[in-house]
Amino acid sequence: MSIDNREWQIHKPNESVIDWLLGGDPAIRWQVMRDLTQESDDRVAAERSRIASEGWGARVLGLQSSKGNWGGEADARNWLCTSYTLLLLKDLGLDPSGEEARRSIGLVRDNITWPQQMGGLPYFDGETEPCVNGWILGAGSYFGEGSARLVDRLLGEQLEDGGWNCNAPASRRSSFHSTICVLEGLLEYEKAKGETAVVTEARIRAHEYLLERRMLRSLSSGEVIDLNWTRFSFPTTWHYDVLRGLDYLRSAGVKPDERVAEAVGLVAKKQDENGKWPLENSHSDRVHFDMEGVEGEPSRWNTLRALRVLDWYSSR
Repeated sequence: MSIDNREWQIHKPNESVIDWLLGGDPAIRWQVMRDLTQESDDRVAAERSRIASEGWGARVLGLQSSKGNWGGEADARNWLCTSYTLLLLKDLGLDPSGEEARRSIGLVRDNITWPQQMGGLPYFDGETEPCVNGWILGAGSYFGEGSARLVDRLLGEQLEDGGWNCNAPASRRSSFHSTICVLEGLLEYEKAKGETAVVTEARIRAHEYLLERRMLRSLSSGEVIDLNWTRFSFPTTWHYDVLRGLDYLRSAGVKPDERVAEAVGLVAKKQDENGKWPLENSHSDRVHFDMEGVEGEPSRWNTLRALRVLDWYSSR
């Protein structure tokens, strides 16, 4: 597999790109204000508060059933729909202290238990696969329901090479997909509960797994593992890609080094002549509605995330 090896440089966003981003949904606007334009905390909070009553956030909340789940009857497939939805609400930035969030999360907590074949535990204590449990831990921690029991399980499932794989123990080699899901969950848990040596050490081992592979290459052959990882989407659900991996490192406060240079270059070269990034590689996992246009059109989600990753790399 080959990738674009052209020279690249980082371009600061122009005013028209920022205006375009600020013309989007409240879930985009508040993150632009926080991460790119450095508005005051009060202004950021005021914009964030609109997510529960306007746009994508309000629409998602309105689709929840009285039983707490999303996606219709609560069969195994729809348990995943509920998990994808909670992960999305976290990524939108719904204020966890708000009345709407507390009501929604309370319905999940009080009504949903995993089927016996998936562990039979209360929802926020997780099921059997580490990738799903990473989402549950991340969303649960963000919304005040982080489970120490689930953390212990994930730490016990970490593989020797530093990551996780939903096919373990049959496979002893980590998966980028499973590893990024668990990394994001553990980070959210530490943000909510405070850092602990054992969780921080596990996260460092796991993101070193990604860094040693330059965020996309086989350690043994040096080849790009999957060209789809160079194409960026949102929502990501369980799928790894380079932009998702880099945005995790940024959020975790990892200092960028030469091991991320190629991956950052891939992001920089996706910027179009107008300073935006396209929507690519939309996934077939169940989401409730399209937040953006068709593949190839400019994406506010990808543009926001790419700009803050490039800003993180530039400040090294």
